[in-house]
Amino acid sequence: MDFGVLTFVTDESIGPVELGRALEERGFESLFVAEHTHIPVKRDSPYPGGGELPRKYYRPLDPFVALTAVAVATRKLVLGTGIALVPERDPIVTAKEVASLDLVSEGRFRFGVGVGWLREEVANHGVDPAVRGRVAEERLRAMIEIWTQEQAEFHGTYVDFDPIYCWPKPATKPHPPLYVGGGPASFKRIARLGAGWIAICPSPELLSWPLDELRNMAGTDVPVTVCQWGEASAEVLAGYQPLGVERVLVELPSQPRDETLRTLDALAAELAVLA
Repeated sequence: MDFGVLTFVTDESIGPVELGRALEERGFESLFVAEHTHIPVKRDSPYPGGGELPRKYYRPLDPFVALTAVAVATRKLVLGTGIALVPERDPIVTAKEVASLDLVSEGRFRFGVGVGWLREEVANHGVDPAVRGRVAEERLRAMIEIWTQEQAEFHGTYVDFDPIYCWPKPATKPHPPLYVGGGPASFKRIARLGAGWIAICPSPELLSWPLDELRNMAGTDVPVTVCQWGEASAEVLAGYQPLGVERVLVELPSQPRDETLRTLDALAAELAVLA
């Protein structure tokens, strides 16, 4: 089981290059970054965490730009989106971005995706929030065609294009690992796409039942990345070990450089107990 961090890289936080180097120097396996293209001023969608929407949601860098900067500044760090909001992304452009980043990073990219909770944000991209799950799945299927076929074409309800050429192809074959975020409602989509799961969980005890359900539906070898939302002590993190998950991502606050480095030092000390 590997350990990484999930964070919002913003214009007010530590920069992506320095963050990536600091993680690699401290032995972390991965960096996953969040995405929001914008935040609508008028919105009714409740923040899943409760209360006011945190400042970091308003200010994240584009994840592919940030991760490309990290890719060229590191050697081994695994890079991921946690999560890319597929209903807000053109599938042809996104397929090229994913393939380009996977090529630049020499196969270190992991494509974490989701449909998004902020309905008004999705709607501003011209997508009906009521069908954002179906839109996302079609766009992902179209991307897989682009990554794996010399002449790709796709004809669906929400994505439609005649044969196209689109390079580069990803370094990872047949394409970078795909991880779908969400709860049990996403399990059928995970099974259909042959994807992994990104789970948001406050404790290992709460993961056992949905994990059994996922494995019954998608197979016992489905890769699982857990976002540990909350306490990240060695005792809590050790609880994921017997569950057979691939990696655990610890929430890293969006802070300036010095505060971030102190936080990483403390996290690294907790993880050293598990080594």
